Amino acid sequence: MEWFTAPEYWFSRLVLERGIAGVYLIAFVCAARQFPALLGEHGMLPIPRYLSAVSFRQAPSIFHWHYSDRFFAAVAWLGAAVSAALVAGAGDLVPLWAAMLGWLLLWALYLSIVNVGQLWYAFGWESLLLEAGFLAVFLGNDSVAPPLLVIWLARWLVFRTEFGAGLIKLRGDRCWRDLTCLYYHHETQPMPGPLSWFFHHLPKPLHRVEVAVNHVTQLVVPFGLFAPQPIATVAGAIVVITQLWLVISGNYAWLNWLTMVLAFSAIAGPMPTSAVAAPPTWFVVLVVGFSVLVVVLSYWPVRNLLSPRQRMNASFDPLHLVNTYGAFGSIGRIRREVVIEGTTEVDITDETAWREYEFKGKPGAVGRLPRQWAPYHLRLDWMMWFAAISPTYGRQWFAGLLERLLRGDAATLKLLRHNPFPDSPPRFVRAQVFRYRYSTPHELWHDRVWWHRTAEGQYFPPVTLRD
Repeated sequence: MEWFTAPEYWFSRLVLERGIAGVYLIAFVCAARQFPALLGEHGMLPIPRYLSAVSFRQAPSIFHWHYSDRFFAAVAWLGAAVSAALVAGAGDLVPLWAAMLGWLLLWALYLSIVNVGQLWYAFGWESLLLEAGFLAVFLGNDSVAPPLLVIWLARWLVFRTEFGAGLIKLRGDRCWRDLTCLYYHHETQPMPGPLSWFFHHLPKPLHRVEVAVNHVTQLVVPFGLFAPQPIATVAGAIVVITQLWLVISGNYAWLNWLTMVLAFSAIAGPMPTSAVAAPPTWFVVLVVGFSVLVVVLSYWPVRNLLSPRQRMNASFDPLHLVNTYGAFGSIGRIRREVVIEGTTEVDITDETAWREYEFKGKPGAVGRLPRQWAPYHLRLDWMMWFAAISPTYGRQWFAGLLERLLRGDAATLKLLRHNPFPDSPPRFVRAQVFRYRYSTPHELWHDRVWWHRTAEGQYFPPVTLRD
């Protein structure tokens, strides 16, 4: 079975399995903590209403069989518990078949959540986690050496993630081609991190170097993942380093973390200290069958990569088995934020005092330094960024958000950083659009502000519950 096993990737498999399980754990905890306001029976986009409009074939999910908020919470916390067990190494303490079933359970549970998550789960890293999670089913455990075919499939996943992102940039915004996108991106990205202000104020020549290096990393380095060692290890290490650069410059949920984990599939490590048994025949058959399936399903992502009309993030089957990836084909030059305000006054006048709701991650108060949230995903904050780009992104849920604030809904308020009405809900709420820009170093020093903002107009008029 020398053609099948790759003991030199024992450490790589360890990182892959513990890393994927760790991301699963974060994803399930996010789901458990955020779903009541977003997707619950009385949420902004209720799952029961969605299930009544789609079939199981369109969106495979155990929630077609039964849904209640209590059942959803049980599914999410069960997923978190199994993930935590695999992070702790439980997969190596049970028979091979049991470890595979544990990974398969995680994939099925998270697929069930993603397929009913609607806009709140319409992010490329959801498909990336599902694809990586299904791949983990076939990585085996300490009872067998790592299967070489699955190690190569993990590299193929990294290749599509990086190369797809590189192509979408070259085909998209002109600033990627003239190397000027980072003049704006650190300021206008969805959710800046605590170091994003400093990245934005780097010298412009260095920004151009950053973009050029990004092109090399995403369009050239991925081919090195399939080269002989030690070239593959060098390519994998470059991917890890560049993803760490992205981690410290912004908040992109678990996209960068999962890409780093997958890149370890190319990094050869120390050999195991003890011999392992030959893989059972049934395991070999399953791995080969899975590999053939991935090759067949890769036709659509490859066709998408070669297409001049490349789609950025897309799944070609409802199981999210083999997907296409890419991000930031276009870059905003101006940052706008939707600011939600409320008042307890009975009548609205020019003198009405409005108090502002603060979100956990997105920019709000100009004197507050953004926090590091990734790999945790603040779904409402991300959608508020999209809503600021265009009201069409908030058409399905924004009015529902305002209604829940008017009701003082506890589940919704838990998603926010600050509720300006702790004793009773406001009578009116409204939404205003502000243009944000980073402060200059001089302004930061003298005014103690990270942002400057200017009111641009109304996003949603003042409303009450009667409205």
